[in-house]
Amino acid sequence: MQPRPFAPVLASFAVYVLTVVVSGQSAPALPGLLESYVTKVVKPTAAQRKAIFAGQPLTKLLEADPSQEVSVFGMVWVKAPTARYVAAIRDIERFEQGENFRFTKKVSSPPRLDDFAQLSLPDDDLADLQSCRVGSCELKLSEASLNQVRKEIDWSKPTAKADTERLARRLMLNYINGYLEGGNARLATYRDSDRPTFVGAEFKSMVDRMPSLSEYLPDLKNYLLNYPKVSLPKSDSFIYWQEANFGLKPTIRINHLTIAETPTHVAVASKMLYASHYFWTAIELRVLVPDPARGEGFWFASVNRSRSDGLSGFVGRLIRGKVRGEAEKGMQAALSITKTMMENR
Repeated sequence: MQPRPFAPVLASFAVYVLTVVVSGQSAPALPGLLESYVTKVVKPTAAQRKAIFAGQPLTKLLEADPSQEVSVFGMVWVKAPTARYVAAIRDIERFEQGENFRFTKKVSSPPRLDDFAQLSLPDDDLADLQSCRVGSCELKLSEASLNQVRKEIDWSKPTAKADTERLARRLMLNYINGYLEGGNARLATYRDSDRPTFVGAEFKSMVDRMPSLSEYLPDLKNYLLNYPKVSLPKSDSFIYWQEANFGLKPTIRINHLTIAETPTHVAVASKMLYASHYFWTAIELRVLVPDPARGEGFWFASVNRSRSDGLSGFVGRLIRGKVRGEAEKGMQAALSITKTMMENR
C-alpha cells in the first residue's frame, strides 16, 4: 500500500517558505533552501525542472561509493496538507503494509515482548541458522547472538522452530532496549563474515558522507548520531519492526522513525537499526515543504541511502547497475503512490 523507501539526504528548509525567481531566468524556483539543495546536489536538467513544475515526479541517483552504497533522490508536488502525510506515517502499521511489506508492527513505549509475538522466521533462515558460525552465516547477527543460538537451540527437537522464534523475540526486545538506553554504541557488530561490521560506525560514516545533511539539517543529523544523549525540539519518534521483501529473501528489519515539524517544513527520518539480510545500515529521509505560490500542497522530497556488503568484489561489480536501477524504479513508484494516496484521501 505504501512505498518505502527503506535508506537513505535532503535539506533542512528552516527558512521562510517562498518562491523566488532566479535572476535572469523565467523558470519558477522552489521554496527557500529546497531550491539551493536541488540546484547544488541534485542538478536536474532544464527538462527535468520543467517536468516537476508540471506535476511529474523527478528521480535521480546521487553520488555514493558504488562498492557499498546506493543513494537515490526523488521529488514530486503533492496537492494535500502536510498534516495528512504526518497522520498517515504515524499510523505506520497501515502506512507500510501490502506490496513488499509482509508485516509491520509499531513497538510499544516501553517495549514489550508481546510486540514481537507475530515474528515468524522464514524456513530458509531457520535452515541457515543450523550451520551459522561466527564469520560464516547467511543472517546478519552479532557474535553474542550467534553463540546464544548455538547454546540454546537443539535442532534435533521437534520444538526447534518455536524455540528459535522465542529466542529471536527476546533478542529483538533486548536489542531495542539497548538502543533506547545507549544509542548507536549499542547497535550490533555483525559477524556474518570474516569482516566484523559495526552498524553504528557504518551509520556514522554514511551520514558523514552526506554534506547536505550537515548544511541543511544539522539538528537532525546531531540527533541521529547522538540519540538518546541529545533531543530534537518539536519532534516525536518511535521504533517499529517489519518483515519485508528485499532481493531474494524476506528481510526482518528494525527502524527508528522520527518526525520533526516546523512552520516551514516537516522532516521524517527513518533510521535502520537492524536488517537480517543485505543491509549494514540505511536512512530514508523525507522532507515536506509547503509552497504558497502553488496553493495548497507541498513538495515531497525524499532521499534513500543504504550501505551493504553485496556491491563489492567481482559479483558486486556485475550487479551494481541493476541494484541502482531498481532503487531508482522503487523511488519512482514510491513518489507516484504517495502522490495518489495523499491526493485521493
